[in-house]
Amino acid sequence: MTASIVISSNAYFEKGNTIMSGHSKWATTKHRKAAQDKKRSALFGKLARVVFVAAKEGDPNPDNNAALAAAVIKAKSYSLPKDKIDAAIAKASGIGADGAAWVDVVYEGYGPAGVAVYVDCLTDNRNRTAADVRAAFTKAGGNLGTDGSVAFQFERKSEIIVEKAHDFDEDEMMLAVAEAGGEDMEVGEEEVMVMAGPSDMMIVKKALEEAGYAVIGAEIVMQAINPTAIETSEAKKVQRLIDRLEELDDVQVVYHTMDLTDEQLAALDEM
Repeated sequence: MTASIVISSNAYFEKGNTIMSGHSKWATTKHRKAAQDKKRSALFGKLARVVFVAAKEGDPNPDNNAALAAAVIKAKSYSLPKDKIDAAIAKASGIGADGAAWVDVVYEGYGPAGVAVYVDCLTDNRNRTAADVRAAFTKAGGNLGTDGSVAFQFERKSEIIVEKAHDFDEDEMMLAVAEAGGEDMEVGEEEVMVMAGPSDMMIVKKALEEAGYAVIGAEIVMQAINPTAIETSEAKKVQRLIDRLEELDDVQVVYHTMDLTDEQLAALDEM
């Protein structure tokens, strides 16, 4: 099999010495996950809802339902207990299932400093969700836009997180990622993030596992195509908008186009 892998401008490798910029995709992903983990109680409810909807709309067996398999993988990566995952699937299968009609809805807009914000929601009441999201933008000094107003600034990608083994060999993994159909990878201190096309997540995940790598998380995300650097003071304003949005029950995840350095990430963590 002939394959190639493209290493992004945000990450490059020297044998035995990984060098990454402070605003790599890995740093952004790690910060996003850490921020969501702080709100674990609310996050658990949102993750269980995604599992429920995926199971209700398809086969309740993850082996036969790619959407459900992806939902379960993401739920596990955020430490949602197995009994809550099983309960959500059982509920979708008719055991105590409710009659709510859940739909995926996306809201787009601009935050302070012109930062594009993409809000992925799961709701059973579009009017309520639209009003709540609009209010969050307004209070934070942003503006809710029309459909498609910022979506073109993002691209859908798969992120597969792999645990680094004690005998980790970067060159070997780069080859494994290429053969698995991955597009890119970035190496962190304890984990490696592999990027792939949005429809290739399960294929790449399975191939890496068969190659002996321990996959500890995988999800579909919206990556900013051209992240933009802004001042820390403005980044804090945007973060307040993100926090307001993530506090809403119907909001699943919020993406943005900020290009943040390690120092700025640390400043946002202290808010």
